[in-house]
Amino acid sequence: MEKIIIFDIEIELTKKNIKNIYISVHPPNGAVKISAPKKMDMDYIELFVKSRLSWIRKQQEKFVNEKRQPEYEYVSGERHYFFGDSYILNIVYTNKRTQGIEIRNNGYMDLYVRDNTPKNIRERVLTEWYRNKLKETISSLIAKWEPIMGVKVNEFGVKRMKTRWGTCNPTARRIWINLELVKRKPIFLEYVVVHEMVHLLERSHSKRFISYMDKFMPNWRSVKAELNGLKN
Repeated sequence: MEKIIIFDIEIELTKKNIKNIYISVHPPNGAVKISAPKKMDMDYIELFVKSRLSWIRKQQEKFVNEKRQPEYEYVSGERHYFFGDSYILNIVYTNKRTQGIEIRNNGYMDLYVRDNTPKNIRERVLTEWYRNKLKETISSLIAKWEPIMGVKVNEFGVKRMKTRWGTCNPTARRIWINLELVKRKPIFLEYVVVHEMVHLLERSHSKRFISYMDKFMPNWRSVKAELNGLKN
């Protein structure tokens, strides 16, 4: 991997044993990454970047605008997301010891907390609910895909990640999933889980890896493109 600058854009370039060139723009700061065939010369890469310049700028602007959005205060009326659907947060104060979240069919997300609960606790209640729901879904997806793929996941976890949707440790047979996926459409989570599980069959993003992805999830390229902004 090397850092290059093309048209005043800093790019992380990785040359691999692949046929095509790929470009992606990543949150939160709009970092640009390119994967290119090992023998591709810099002139062609520069032309490719030039052809995608307006798209790169658009993606980077999107991330800048997202960062400008005000931080959540976890108060009634805010809009929060759960597996691709939008909900209006409704704080419900209760004297019961149980605090938690309830999703209503009318588009509201009730957050039950005790009187005078500060912002950080309201945030923690929602985050833990997100984490538990995501873990439940990941567990179901792993159970679904293990017999199909012929692999065994020893352990999985959920954590916040700035530049990755998931990671895999093939030696420990452990995968990690980005907590933010709980806010995205379910197909994105399934794609990431399958992607990380394929690393139990092939460590690198080689032709063999791509072949497995094509076999298990034929539409993975379009899903990845929508999730990551990846373009061929």
